[in-house]
Amino acid sequence: MRQLKPEYQWLLPAGLESAVPARRSTRDWVVDLLCFVLGYGFTLLVTIDLLREHPSVVPEWDAAPTWLIWLDFAVGTIAALGLWWRRGRWLIPLAVFSAVTSLFTVAAAITCMIMLFTVAVHRRFAIMAVFAGAAVLTNAAFPLLRPEADRPYWETMAWGVVFIVIVCLWGMVVRSRRQLVRSLRDRAERAESEQQLRVAQARSLERNRIAREMHDVLAHRISLLSLHAGALEIRPDAAPQDVATAAGVIRASAHQALQDLREVIGVLRAESPEGTPEPPQPTLGALPALADESRSAGVKVRLDVRIEPATVPDGTGRTAYRIVQEGLTNARKHAPGTTVDVAVDGAVGDGLTIDIRNPWPLLNPSVAIPGTGTGLIGLTERATLAGGHLKHGRTPDNQFALTAWLPWPS
Repeated sequence: MRQLKPEYQWLLPAGLESAVPARRSTRDWVVDLLCFVLGYGFTLLVTIDLLREHPSVVPEWDAAPTWLIWLDFAVGTIAALGLWWRRGRWLIPLAVFSAVTSLFTVAAAITCMIMLFTVAVHRRFAIMAVFAGAAVLTNAAFPLLRPEADRPYWETMAWGVVFIVIVCLWGMVVRSRRQLVRSLRDRAERAESEQQLRVAQARSLERNRIAREMHDVLAHRISLLSLHAGALEIRPDAAPQDVATAAGVIRASAHQALQDLREVIGVLRAESPEGTPEPPQPTLGALPALADESRSAGVKVRLDVRIEPATVPDGTGRTAYRIVQEGLTNARKHAPGTTVDVAVDGAVGDGLTIDIRNPWPLLNPSVAIPGTGTGLIGLTERATLAGGHLKHGRTPDNQFALTAWLPWPS
């Protein structure tokens, strides 16, 4: 399990802060060494000074008995060694030890301040407040147990409270800064993760769009190939002129299919300015050419466009073109030899209506053209994304109808 750094253990729930072992970094080793040198160095300095006949560092406590000086040194040594284990689970026991011994110790004063500062940095405010209150109480009792020679009680106590408040405030500032850094880091990581997710979603949407585009473009061409190849298979004794004509149509359709495939794949390689359509993007103006292609394959198409294609918005025109293209492809697949009626009508504000009808086939086609069965599903999705709707099915007069409505804003 990944370990939290000591400066981030305040994020853990209550009761778990001291249960997580801290992994000490190089910076932590340097800080702990500095704290030990300061704490134990002060202990040695005070002890040596108090053992002299006339102390110069802490002359206020020159009347202390020898046994108390050595006891003070032992307590200061233990507290200073405890600084190496103040991170993690041992912080609270060490802080309690420092709070109790601060009733009488002089040599461990710096160590006790460091321990209180550590509590303010690594623990919640409530825990820090308890130890700060305990420090104030022991500070109030200290001048009674070890009074200073030339300083009144209230002055000694006031200076002790000042130091306690400074240490606690300093620790709270460090803790707040670490919280802020942690919050900013989390926000940055979250923003990066969200950006990666958006990129992945954009890639997925682009792949789906390319797949739909390839289906719309190639299904139409390949169905023409399959239809002519099936005719040649059924009529092997056809006249040479008919065979040559069918072969020419197959060659032209195959060439056009390859060209369309190159254009579709080119979408993945070329970046177009944002907001401009990417090829291939035919609109309603290309419907006559689409109908002619189907007629050249032997499909009877009656095209009735009752609007001016140039007045239709490009996005609506592209969607309408794909709907007509898929409708003609389905008619060739499932109802060969029938007449397909295509009607496009509408007006600004009323919307654009596409109606494609052909007689319901009485017999299964002799040459089945394979398909995925998802063409109408894709058309429905296209129409829905464009703000319109699409319906298809068998009509009471035994026809298959494909009807779509697309918005045509003013």
